[in-house]
Amino acid sequence: MIDWRRAIKLVCMDKVEVVEESEREVHAVALTMRVPSVVRLMRFVRFRRREARFSRRNIYSRDNYSCQYCGRRFPADDLTCDHVLPRSRGGKAQWNNIVTCCVACNRRKGGRTPAEARMRLLKPPARPSWTWGFYARFANRRPPDEWRLYLFSK
Repeated sequence: MIDWRRAIKLVCMDKVEVVEESEREVHAVALTMRVPSVVRLMRFVRFRRREARFSRRNIYSRDNYSCQYCGRRFPADDLTCDHVLPRSRGGKAQWNNIVTCCVACNRRKGGRTPAEARMRLLKPPARPSWTWGFYARFANRRPPDEWRLYLFSK
């Protein structure tokens, strides 16, 4: 997914072919053109795989915005990040030590491990794969209607 400015630059450089255009127009000094809504690369471009960045939003997304102790889903404002091995015992802020947790379960667990608090993790925390990071970027967005013909649908 690229923004309309980048799409127009790529069209002008003959790197993409316009498959569909939107009704919107862009005006330049000597040219008026419709904004591309679907473009196709003229040749395959390799790109670097990047790890999913460690952030609160990505942790919530990895855990599907649900508490990893009670399993209920919450809006982001009602969630916290919980260290499985508490920081007071040497636990680090890493993918494999942090889970999404509701406030009530976080309070109940306190500064203990899940075993000591007699709480069970629904799934162990892990670093997400690169493909997960790509999926998370687009999962909660509704694609434009013009894309429907070109996207895989379930």
